[in-house]
Amino acid sequence: MLTVGDKLPEFSVVAAKPGFNMPEENGESAFETITNESFKGKWKIIFFYPKDFTFVCPTEIVEFAKLNEEFADRDAVVLGGSNDNEFVKLAWRREHPDLKSLNQYSFADNGSLIDGLGVRDKEENVALRATFVVDPHNVIQHVSVNNLNVGRNPQEILRILDGLQTDELCPCNRAVGGDTL
Repeated sequence: MLTVGDKLPEFSVVAAKPGFNMPEENGESAFETITNESFKGKWKIIFFYPKDFTFVCPTEIVEFAKLNEEFADRDAVVLGGSNDNEFVKLAWRREHPDLKSLNQYSFADNGSLIDGLGVRDKEENVALRATFVVDPHNVIQHVSVNNLNVGRNPQEILRILDGLQTDELCPCNRAVGGDTL
């Protein structure tokens, strides 16, 4: 698995864009190809979940979505995905009331990013619940990984991003926007 200080590998994934529920809306495609070169000058929050149409995954996705504006205020784009395809992502948005018109990218990974970062569960052949905070130079600044059955805390990812962006020493449990050392 890649870790802090490693460069984000080359990848290409197809993502359902924020706000879309159908493959095409108002003459615009719901899909966008995202690569390691996308979102120049932005921090990237890349989080993986095992599968669409599951139980724990939407709880995490919704919590990341609730914080989307706070991530955007910190020049960060949130990208969440699994190895289910982009059409499944849109179907899930249409079927799950909390995911309708989701305000973040939902990427479909054919394995290029999951395997490039080394976060595939070998037994289940799905992504672990991995989160990467990547700086504007595509250098990984934070990694956390949970087993398949335990959801993560998006508020903690925001806290970590906020601390990283201070470029100062941040004490344990420092609140978002809190004092540094």
